[in-house]
Amino acid sequence: MKVLVIGGGAREHALCRSLSLDPDVSALYCAPGNAGIAEVAELRPVDALDGAAVAALAVELGAGLVVVGPEAPLVAGVADAVRAAGIPVFGPSAEAAQLEGSKAFAKDVMAAAGVPTARSYVCTTAEEVDAALDAFGAPYVVKDDGLAAGKGVVVTEDRAAARDHALACDRVVIEEYLDGPEVSLFAITDGVTVLPLQPAQDFKRALDGDQGPNTGGMGAYSPLPWADPKLVDEVMELVLQPTVDELRHRGTPFSGLLYAGLAITSRGTRVIEFNARFGDPETQVVLARLRTPLAGVLLNAANGTLHSLPALNWSDDAAVTVVIASHNYPDTPRTGDPIEGLGDVAAQDAPDAYVLHAGTRREGDAVVSAGGRVLSVTATGSDLAQAREKAYKAVGRIKLDGSQHRTDIAAKAAEGR
Repeated sequence: MKVLVIGGGAREHALCRSLSLDPDVSALYCAPGNAGIAEVAELRPVDALDGAAVAALAVELGAGLVVVGPEAPLVAGVADAVRAAGIPVFGPSAEAAQLEGSKAFAKDVMAAAGVPTARSYVCTTAEEVDAALDAFGAPYVVKDDGLAAGKGVVVTEDRAAARDHALACDRVVIEEYLDGPEVSLFAITDGVTVLPLQPAQDFKRALDGDQGPNTGGMGAYSPLPWADPKLVDEVMELVLQPTVDELRHRGTPFSGLLYAGLAITSRGTRVIEFNARFGDPETQVVLARLRTPLAGVLLNAANGTLHSLPALNWSDDAAVTVVIASHNYPDTPRTGDPIEGLGDVAAQDAPDAYVLHAGTRREGDAVVSAGGRVLSVTATGSDLAQAREKAYKAVGRIKLDGSQHRTDIAAKAAEGR
């Protein structure tokens, strides 16, 4: 089977790495890709937001499966265009992708499906913003209603900062703060059957100790030794299946990857947000533990035959990902800096540790930074402590001027907290 992956970040590199190891994949393409993905897939130029161009490329390549990685192409209807060309595609329609594209839409779906989530207000005026901030009090949670590349959420004790963020958006969702640890749970679905993956935890704040601004994610780990063993079953029953059922009943079936961002609060599990695609950096650790070949799972979801699949096979190993970000990320990250040490990781740390590229490009023989989050260093081990050790050892081999990374990814969990 020929597979075409759309996107060019660490998530797509993780997907391409897993697909490249699948014996059923005869040819692997990625468009537009990045410097690291070029090592495992053939890169093709394409405007990832242009559905007609993506569909035409898939037809040209004779693709038997297209995997749309990022959220923006999904919301733009790229999956619809590929389906219309008669090619199986893993990714929801533009209508179903509004589950991520609009926080207000997601809240409406959750209300109809009885999914537990934070109380919230949708605001479009300064008066509505002020009333909502007063109603909930600090800490304030303000979410841009639309796509914001993982950086549209402000959680702060500072009312003025919360208000400024709200007024800078056309429409916002202001909601109550949810206490407790956060968990990411992915599920693959064909619109009827829901197949949960293993839970992970990511780290949104830029700095150690969960300090600094929100980012797209600075690291992740899986499994979660502290989590209730019944968590996945509970989320399936209360969140994932009801949401998929509600969207199908609305006539907008969701086929693809449904991501539930959860808070394990003192009052029970609550949904923070939904995403309509694999999350970054959680994908890196979840796929590192998946032993079932990936292509067949995604193709069955695209074809509506997930019910025929046997249970997924998972490694008992732990996985940790540490993100290396550019200077001044997430504000105005510097790009164009050369990256050194990638070959050292490949030579000395593989296969237990490897580098997944996010914001990189090739300039001649050099690989340089080309975005805010530049690399994801992923490692596996018999437990989280060993996986952390391997990941940070590999991080230490990489040289990127002015770069930053958190030093506490999975630290508490590795210590049994």
